[in-house]
Amino acid sequence: MNDFQVRNLHDSACTRDAFLSAGVNHRPLWCLAFVIALLVSALSMMAAQTAPSRAAQIQDHLRKAGEFLKANDPGSAAKEFDAVLALDPRNAEAHANLGVIAFFQHDCGKASPDLRKALAIDPSLTKTQALLGICELRMGNPAAGAMLEKSFAKLQDKPLQLQVGMELENFYDRQGEPERAVAVMQKLVDFNPDDVNILYLAQRLYRELADDTLDKLAVIGPGSARMQQVIAERLVNAGDGAGAGEHYRKALEIDPRLPGVHFELAQVILESARGNRSVQDEAEKELATAISVDGDSAGVECELGAIAMMQGDLDKAHEHYARAFSMNPESTQAQLGLAQIFMAREKPQEARKYLEMAVKGDPLNGAAHYRLASTYRNLQMPDAAQKELRLFQEIKETKDQVRKLYRQMKSQYHDQSAEAPDDEKDPTNN
Repeated sequence: MNDFQVRNLHDSACTRDAFLSAGVNHRPLWCLAFVIALLVSALSMMAAQTAPSRAAQIQDHLRKAGEFLKANDPGSAAKEFDAVLALDPRNAEAHANLGVIAFFQHDCGKASPDLRKALAIDPSLTKTQALLGICELRMGNPAAGAMLEKSFAKLQDKPLQLQVGMELENFYDRQGEPERAVAVMQKLVDFNPDDVNILYLAQRLYRELADDTLDKLAVIGPGSARMQQVIAERLVNAGDGAGAGEHYRKALEIDPRLPGVHFELAQVILESARGNRSVQDEAEKELATAISVDGDSAGVECELGAIAMMQGDLDKAHEHYARAFSMNPESTQAQLGLAQIFMAREKPQEARKYLEMAVKGDPLNGAAHYRLASTYRNLQMPDAAQKELRLFQEIKETKDQVRKLYRQMKSQYHDQSAEAPDDEKDPTNN
């Protein structure tokens, strides 16, 4: 018996004597009170001793589980997490880890209950929510989409965010809702700009959306000005400036104030014959109309600056490029235009400032690297010049390879289109 119990017993005896001296004999009641007092005291001591002991045991099991996981022994780790739950059935960490172990063993049926229990205990477990969403999606639960959306917005773990994003894109595709995948895909591209799989999915998604909207436009407004504008833009991408110009003009015949078309037509006109003064005047006229229809913009000012450069008017060109830069300091075209003017005026230090902005904002702009290399040479910076020249060559070679690949794809497409399907071939022509 310890000191605490001895004191309690002594105090109880004194209380009994007090009752007896008062002439009141409550011995049975006193015995019961005495026993209860001892039990309460003992239970309190046991609880005080057991609580730290249980907490220590839980931490010990969690520590051992972590060691087993580091040793790539998930089976032993799972036993430790089970031991934790035997001591504390509401331990979110143990439930979550058991769910993770089952998830990576490709057993979503086993993983989901533990992941769900962990999330019910602690709703802030974003990774747990993400894994549960993936499991539910794989098991065909339509509510998984909302779960994945919620976790994707909060995830900081890049690999898991990538996986959740891919799962979401696939989910939207199966649901026939590709437009909902755009925001997810853009975030994935921003975070993984060099991931081949992400880039592939992004271009496929954007192409499908573009084709779908073009089909709808062709059905709803086949003779509309916008349809003519779309055709023109496709021809620009195909390198057919003359054909594009024809369709831009048709669009303006239908709607002379169609937003954006005057500017796009001016660009096509300039590309078709830059050395022709009458063509430059025509382009300038379209740009003036664009300002009256759409308002001024950095793009319009850059094109006006380019025309002034063609005509040898550096002061006017500087005015336009400076205005474009003030409207949009991130405009690579404005930066390159200002740099070109300072180079023409033999002010390489001023040109350097804008060229460095250009290569930072558009690292794959070969012209910017080439001009910066020339500027560094003028500033007696041979090492920096050599580096920029090497980057220019690498970008040029890469773009040449891309163009070659596109030519091959285009050639194969035309060859396949020229071949009639088997059921359309003349059966008499063997």
